[in-house]
Amino acid sequence: MRNASVVTEFILLGIPHTEDLETMLFVLFLSFYIFTLVGNLLILLAIVSSVQLHTPMYFFLCQLSVCDIFFPSVSSPKMLFYLSGYSRAISYAGCVSQLFFYHFLGCTECFLYTVMAYDRFVAICHPLHYKVIMSHRVCTILAVGTSFFGCIQATFLSTLTFQLPYCGPNEVDYFFCDIPVMLKLACADTSALEMVGFISVGLMPLSCFLLILTSYSRIVYSILQIRSAEGQRRAFSTCSAHLTAILLFYMPVVLIYLRPTPSPWLDATVQVLNNLVTPMLNPLIYSLRNKEVKSSLRKVLHQLGFLSEKL
Repeated sequence: MRNASVVTEFILLGIPHTEDLETMLFVLFLSFYIFTLVGNLLILLAIVSSVQLHTPMYFFLCQLSVCDIFFPSVSSPKMLFYLSGYSRAISYAGCVSQLFFYHFLGCTECFLYTVMAYDRFVAICHPLHYKVIMSHRVCTILAVGTSFFGCIQATFLSTLTFQLPYCGPNEVDYFFCDIPVMLKLACADTSALEMVGFISVGLMPLSCFLLILTSYSRIVYSILQIRSAEGQRRAFSTCSAHLTAILLFYMPVVLIYLRPTPSPWLDATVQVLNNLVTPMLNPLIYSLRNKEVKSSLRKVLHQLGFLSEKL
């Protein structure tokens, strides 16, 4: 993407109304970031090290953990850098990269949650054909497809944003480069592009959410047909973690991008939760109610020397 504007760097102003709180925010966000990285790495190690967990559901969970490692890494290192007293400046190319990778990983996760819902639909509604339908080849195609379509969406949104001229103010009233705040700095009429971006950002998650809703409607119907209470409990338990993660993922998207009247402070707060807290909670959500993952985690922690043999 070539740019003919005079702006060569932007200044990240950070989270609105948090002046004089830099040290506290630095410690808090660094803690979240470390827990996110450690938690998702442990989930990856637990799944990779256990042959029992080499199934489609855990294969997609591995991909989710990889996304949850890189997703907060798009904005957190720079945010921690300037919270510790260093420069708030970010180059034009760095700003483009932040926006692209944020939406690439975010869209990939959105598609991935849809694929994970389909996986649960096949497992519960068509258990006898599960291994045939969710073969290694199909799982690979679905995994690559989530990243491919995520890349297309991110490329479109990045091109849409940075094809505009940026020739005036360069202060980004946010803690990273995102579409709404960047459009405010453009030296051109952005009303048409704002509408296109709104439709694009809203249509993709909405389509995925409707597909997820369809899958889980069928899943709930199938579970209610199970006569044994134990069978129903196990089926609901399998899906509850995924549903919790979906709610945590979609609520910030709606609050940030689909509200008619944006609020900078609220948007930044929700965005921080989306960038740091949700990826940190996902390992807990998927491990606390899953005996296989907990058992494998204990083995990994024991091998790393964090647990005694009795545990």
